[in-house]
Formats: sequence, structure tokens, C-alpha cells
Amino acid sequence: MQTNAQPTPLLDLDLLRTLVAIAETGNFTAAAEAVHRTPSAVSMQVKRVEEIIGRPVFKRDSRSVSATSDGELLLAHGRRVLALNAELIKRYVEPEVAGVVRLGVPDNLAENSVPGMLRQFSQTHCCVTVDVVVDESIRLKKRVRENELDLAVVACNIGNELDRDMELLFSEKLVWAGAKNGISYEQDPLPISVWEEGCSWRKLAIDSLEAMGRDYRIAFMSAFLSAQRAAVVADMAIAPIPKSSCNEDIVELGKAHGLPELEDYGLALVQAKKPTAPAIAAAQYFRNSFSL
Repeated sequence: MQTNAQPTPLLDLDLLRTLVAIAETGNFTAAAEAVHRTPSAVSMQVKRVEEIIGRPVFKRDSRSVSATSDGELLLAHGRRVLALNAELIKRYVEPEVAGVVRLGVPDNLAENSVPGMLRQFSQTHCCVTVDVVVDESIRLKKRVRENELDLAVVACNIGNELDRDMELLFSEKLVWAGAKNGISYEQDPLPISVWEEGCSWRKLAIDSLEAMGRDYRIAFMSAFLSAQRAAVVADMAIAPIPKSSCNEDIVELGKAHGLPELEDYGLALVQAKKPTAPAIAAAQYFRNSFSL
């Protein structure tokens, strides 16, 4: 018996991978880099998907790209299909690198950069499992040196000579952050939010205040960037944080507010003396990621 029914169209893995990359990066240009295609090719892939399902997948404005409700459903299934494909391949293809990496990161990286990096790492190293520990940089260095961790990305003061087992990955401007329309910076002594001795941000901040003779008091203490930002938004204090952590509610303060300029801070890689093959692969991935 003949039938004129059309076969169900297929969404191939390349199309799904591109959709997920767009959702994770928030724009077509970054997604194109992630999937090694041109932005125009990525746009054509999205158009192809929308033609197949007959509905828009993404909403676009001048600043960002976000998924439609249909797109969210498609992305959920797409991630599941990609994960199943990776699991299937693992069963038949002997991986070059396999094992567990014990990674340490400070909380600001755990909150922002690292989850996306690890998601990408898992796609290229499907048989490497990464166990993450979030802690203070000074404790992370100690744990690597005591072989409790394989490697760690830690904050450091790039004005000082790094320890022999530390490798600078990245540097960023540290700024004074205050609440939008806040008045904490006008108080005397100046209320600041920092962490304990050993924190590189604390040292850079306090050294700069003492160098200009500005009185200060430690009004809020936390090892977590989220808590630091909460104190800033509440206008309880100002805090030294990376410039990239400022947002609509938190603004950069400077000389116009009677505050000293802060030096850049760095992120450094600390690796165990005898790293495993998975740890070496993860370390190289972080080098490449932070150099982009």
C-alpha cells in the first residue's frame, strides 16, 4: 500500500549544537566562534531550524539573544540529544584522555565564568569528569600543594612576583564598587567590604586607601562575591571587585568620588607537581580559554 505521507524531518546534531551555543553565549558572534563557523553560517542554521519547525527559535534585540518559548523546549530536547550522542560515542570510541580532575576555583569564577567553560570542556573531553571545589584562593593554593586538588585557578596580585608553581592566566581591572545613587563613599571613615588577611583584593584596596591617607572601617566581611555585592547594593559599604562584576545596580567609583585608583588583579593557575593526563588537559583548556 502506497502512502503520500512526508517523512518526518530531522534536526541534525550540528544544528542542535549551534542552537545550544547561541543560548549559552547569548549572541551569534560568540556562538560562531564556539562551533567554528562564521556568523552568517550560524544565522543560516537558525533559519533552517525555524523553517523545519515553522516557528521562531530566538528573540533578538540590539543587546542580546534569548529563546522563545518554543525555543526553550527545543533547547531542552537538543541538550538531551547531544548528551545522549556523547554517551553513545563514549561506548565505542576509546578516549585519548579519561579520568577525574579535582579543580579549585574562587566563588566569583564559580558564579560567572567557570560553569560555561566546564560545559565546553565536557564537549571536547567527554570522558573527563571535573569535580569542583569553591574556596578562598589562599586555601585553594594550599590544597593543591598538599595534593588535595589537581589544579586551581586563584586570584593574585600581579604587582608581586608569583610563586614558582603559579602561572598567570588573565588580568583585569579592580575597581571600587558602590550602589547606584548610593552615598557610602561620602562617609568618614569610609565603610568598606572586604575579606580576611590573605585576600589579594583586600590588600590592594587597603594599601591604596592607606597610601592616600583615607580613613576607613571594615563594615562588612565575606569571602563570597555575591555577599559583597549585596552589601554594596544595600549601600552598607563600597567594595573592591572586578570591573566585569559591576552591573545596573552597582557602579564603578573613582577619583571623582575621592577614591584612589586600584591596581589590576590577576588570575593564576596552580598545578600539582605530578599532574595526571586529565589535569594537564584541563590546565591547557583554561590557558586557551583565558587567552581568548
